[in-house]
Amino acid sequence: MEQADERLRAAIAAAAIPLSGAPGDFDPLLDLIGDARFVLIGEATHGSHEFYALRAAITLRLIAEKGFQAVAVEADWPDAYRVNRYVRGQGHDGDAVAALGGFQRFPSWMWRNADVVRFIDALRAHNRPRSEADKTGFYGLDLYSLFTSIEEVLHYLERIDPAAAAQARQRYGCFDHYDEDSQQYAYAAGLGMSDSCENGVVKQLLELQQKAIHYISPDTPDSADAFFHAQQNARLIKNAEEYYRTMFRGSVSSWNLRDCHMADTLDALDQHLSATLGKPPRIVVWAHNSHIGDARATETSRVGEWNLGQLTRERHRAETRLIGQTTYDGWVTAASRWEGQAERKRVRPAMPGSIEALLHEAAPERCILPLSAWATGAPAPVGALSWRRLERAIGVLYLPHTERQSHYFYADLANQFDALVHIDHTDAVQPLEVQSEGPTGEVPETYPAGV
Repeated sequence: MEQADERLRAAIAAAAIPLSGAPGDFDPLLDLIGDARFVLIGEATHGSHEFYALRAAITLRLIAEKGFQAVAVEADWPDAYRVNRYVRGQGHDGDAVAALGGFQRFPSWMWRNADVVRFIDALRAHNRPRSEADKTGFYGLDLYSLFTSIEEVLHYLERIDPAAAAQARQRYGCFDHYDEDSQQYAYAAGLGMSDSCENGVVKQLLELQQKAIHYISPDTPDSADAFFHAQQNARLIKNAEEYYRTMFRGSVSSWNLRDCHMADTLDALDQHLSATLGKPPRIVVWAHNSHIGDARATETSRVGEWNLGQLTRERHRAETRLIGQTTYDGWVTAASRWEGQAERKRVRPAMPGSIEALLHEAAPERCILPLSAWATGAPAPVGALSWRRLERAIGVLYLPHTERQSHYFYADLANQFDALVHIDHTDAVQPLEVQSEGPTGEVPETYPAGV
């Protein structure tokens, strides 16, 4: 085993491309991305400054140099769409901090942090001199905004079809006695303690879709965008209802439903922008490594889990690139319990023999590591990383006292990602607030610790 590790360390050292801080640092990565339309960029934690900052830098280059038209993130649709309006010079928010005001549920620091503020400001500046068709948007892929999305659908219908709004309010009224607490609904419907709201939300989505021809007017320039926003909220409500109803049937079914929703949302965004732009768009996705890295290359596939990266590869194989980010140690912003306060927590050195430990031993402190054959035109230079090794995932919780059980899983790195950005020592993101507004009423996510 030690001889194999020595050969692997040598292969990593030979293949790794150092990051020096120079303007051209990411040139090799952009070359590896090539003409891909879907570039999914991950993170090993939800609270490391370098992951956010480097992902933003890569994304801004993709936008400026390769014409990417959208950034889609692991965030709720209505909250991200408020940011979308801001970066396009629309809406009423006066600055980026205000535009991020929708991100109040735990963990708010995932998006309400200094690095995201800088990225939003840069995206708005990029868009400012451009026509509406040439601007890059900001969108959410997740499905936790059940009650906010209900308000968005009702607000849309009240403006264009008051009778339909009244019908929608009656259907969505099924949720009223849960006091905007999705956890109450999850318990009651999931355990059969009350009737589910499934029929109403399905009917509402179908009816909205059937009326598209009446709601979208060629004489109103933004009517197609407004309808798409409402339709996506209605689709989210349907999927969120199912997500909460199935949470107590097992974590695999709820995880799969969530990542399928994210993949479907990405495809819906792709189709909408294709129709709007008259050509296939190019989209950057930001999410945790656990969502981005192909699940088929991890131990989670053995229990039937899939994820966004796997589904995107299956649906858009030649047009997809999966890029992970890892760290050996440092600091992270995370909580110790669900709905707890954001803390600056010390990240322990990676476990011996893990992927992160091997990179620490063999790779430059900051580097890009090509992994797949498309990246090199030949078999992966670090093909031995296709052996199963421990990999760390820190979500919104970091629990160092149970680190092996809470944060590590086995992965086949060479098939999980197409390339990796490794930062040996990372610092914590700076949250705009240490406490999310709440309680949020969300059911706690579990392994790997809230990703």
